[in-house]
Amino acid sequence: MPAILLVCAANLCRSPMAELLLKARRTHFGPGADAAFQRIESAGTRAAPQAEAMDARAAAAAQRAGLKPLRKWRSRRVAAQDFERFELILAMDADNLRELRQLCPPQLQSRLHLFLDFAPGLQGQEVPDPYFGPAAGFDHVMGLLDQGVQGLAQAWMAGRLPV
Repeated sequence: MPAILLVCAANLCRSPMAELLLKARRTHFGPGADAAFQRIESAGTRAAPQAEAMDARAAAAAQRAGLKPLRKWRSRRVAAQDFERFELILAMDADNLRELRQLCPPQLQSRLHLFLDFAPGLQGQEVPDPYFGPAAGFDHVMGLLDQGVQGLAQAWMAGRLPV
């Protein structure tokens, strides 16, 4: 069964928002998907060594989208063993994907993709980092993440996920 890792830079905004959204919507992937996606996590290519809570603006955007952020959730950095543990590793932007490709063993490179590559009409596009912008940017990101999750669900039901 596929294990999915969602990756951004610091693991404070985009990837934890995507993690919450994917966990909440995995039932949309059809019968058995809730059990199939047992492991959904997020990490950052440049996350701080000391774990941090989700950015408050990201948590607020998640709540506005009807999601309940986990109080015990903490950021973490991508680890070498993640490339073995996760069959699908989805980067939020090209910089994160480039960093993942540098860290990933050659035989596991096929596990790496941009998150929006599964969203119809958004292939090759990035989920922008809202961290240094206004709070409204987090809602925009949540909308893009929702489109990405819908695309993942469609790909899963059509047997097109590369796992």
